[in-house]
Amino acid sequence: QDAFVAFHVDKVLVSKYLKSLQIGELAPDQPSIEPTKNKMLVKDFRELRATVEKTGLLKPNQLFFFLHLAHILLLDTAAWLILFYFGTSLMPFIVSLVVLTISQVQASWLQHDLGHLSVFRKTKWNHWLHKFVMCHLIGASAKWWTLLHSRHHAKPNCFQKDPDIDMHPFLFTLGKKFSVELGIKKKKYMPYNHQHKYFFITLPPLLFPTYFHCHTFYIAYTKRYWADLAWMLTFYIKFFFTYGLLLEIKSLLAYYFIFRMLESSWFVWVSQMNHIPMDIYYDNNLDWVSTQLQATCNVEQSLFNDWFTGHLNFQIEHHLFPTMPRHNYWKVAPLVKSLCAKHGIEYQCKPLLTAFADIV
Repeated sequence: QDAFVAFHVDKVLVSKYLKSLQIGELAPDQPSIEPTKNKMLVKDFRELRATVEKTGLLKPNQLFFFLHLAHILLLDTAAWLILFYFGTSLMPFIVSLVVLTISQVQASWLQHDLGHLSVFRKTKWNHWLHKFVMCHLIGASAKWWTLLHSRHHAKPNCFQKDPDIDMHPFLFTLGKKFSVELGIKKKKYMPYNHQHKYFFITLPPLLFPTYFHCHTFYIAYTKRYWADLAWMLTFYIKFFFTYGLLLEIKSLLAYYFIFRMLESSWFVWVSQMNHIPMDIYYDNNLDWVSTQLQATCNVEQSLFNDWFTGHLNFQIEHHLFPTMPRHNYWKVAPLVKSLCAKHGIEYQCKPLLTAFADIV
């Protein structure tokens, strides 16, 4: 299936695990496409996928990712050196916070690349560096992220299947159809008529320092991701030892919580702009392409937008080809647009600020 092809880099290795699960084959006269799926769209997408593979768009440019990692490490070091050389007064404190936040967010974009196996051709190398970036540089579990994010990619914006929209209906009501359903049932967990206001002071600043902070440790512990936990501890030992030499305990805790809030805000606005304004409902068992396109939209390309969003401004291309190195999204975008135009599917692309406004 298209989902299988999209997710797995080493298909020969994965096929070994699937042999024991095979229970038979379809008879020649049986249809291989379910009635809910667009047969012609699936056919054309598979031809596009073959073109993408032939033209080498799935091959990573390692220099691109090396330079990206280098600028993360330089910013991470600079954040500490600013406090070391200029002292811990207000201005150096703020500048250091901003620099560390940039480093952390850019690291989160890189771990996203590694988690999707798009940095190295060998799966193991991606996993090893993923642990270093996600666990040691950021302080979260790499396997925890993969567990949640793979489910998101399989069924984006599908209620009870995509963990990214689990906040419905407890914190926010998402999607026009779900909002109407809650109104009819007269169910209300929060003052939803004000959710566009309390969104600003809840999800963006607090997702990382509260929920994610606890959830990553909880999943890592309960699922016994011991290697991840060990790597995660190295982040906290390094952080509290190096910054603890420069800051008093209250300032140290404030520094940590503030940079987590800033990092969280940046991440939430970027990650929500591509999905939350789109269709959100139950899984209708559509084909791979339709499932991804109805749940994603793009943001206009520019050097700043590419860097600021970690190339997640090309969310459509990323969802159709999750293992594609992000520096190639712009190359495949015209082909995807042509596919959408041929089948009468809307290909949404917005300015960055418009995308942010659409969240609200």
